[in-house]
Amino acid sequence: MITSPDVSARGTSRLSARFAALANEGRKALVCYVTAGHPDPEQSVTLLRGIAGAGADVIEIGVPFSDPMADGPVIQQSSQIALDHGVSLEHTLQIVKEAAVDVPVVLFSYLNPIIAGGPDVLARARSAGVDGVLVTDLPVGADPAREAWFGASGLDFVRLVAPTTPAPRMVEIGHHGGGFVYLISRLGVTGERASLPADLPETVARLRASTALPICIGFGISTPDQAKAAARLGDGVVVGSAIVRAAGRSVQEALDLASALRAAIDDV
Repeated sequence: MITSPDVSARGTSRLSARFAALANEGRKALVCYVTAGHPDPEQSVTLLRGIAGAGADVIEIGVPFSDPMADGPVIQQSSQIALDHGVSLEHTLQIVKEAAVDVPVVLFSYLNPIIAGGPDVLARARSAGVDGVLVTDLPVGADPAREAWFGASGLDFVRLVAPTTPAPRMVEIGHHGGGFVYLISRLGVTGERASLPADLPETVARLRASTALPICIGFGISTPDQAKAAARLGDGVVVGSAIVRAAGRSVQEALDLASALRAAIDDV
């Protein structure tokens, strides 16, 4: 049996508090993804601080991994660049600790690097300033013992939902998740797209009926106009590849994009 995170035992998490504050203000969340160690370890710290200053409500920091099957070419390349700089899970936690941003941070990872980090890795992540964890390749029910380990960590266990997920499965995912639900707007890998899926409103409606957790929409959102359209449907918008691509050119370009996304979402 999967053990859900005991939120009451540890008080309101920073993620829950951030989404509650946004709801009270009638605003939507901007969730920005960056790859740890990209474009290099030093600039990675600058990027995290700058993204927070540009208006991100939550930062997802990706752990570099040699086989990122769910990611498109932009994030795959950024992960390889970070690996070439020697950035590991431990370095990722060091970057989070050094950046010391004042917004919630979600560790975005495949399962293998976390397992390799040892039994106390989630405690070390909390100490470094991580508030939540999202594991791309650990669906609900796949490994109950491992899921219980995440659930007992004190970190919000952010879960993924796909557009093809049946409603009963959405209920189960929401019940065993924390912080927010990451709704994948389309099937396939991460990456920028020209438009949002036509069936996205219906998918959001099904998920809204299945969970009380905030819904953040990601995968393929790359422009301020797309972010604005997604924000009308969900409680937040996740932008990753577009920010990573911009950061590869310059940190300032990534910060300018984050500011533009913030302004567009606030116009909803």
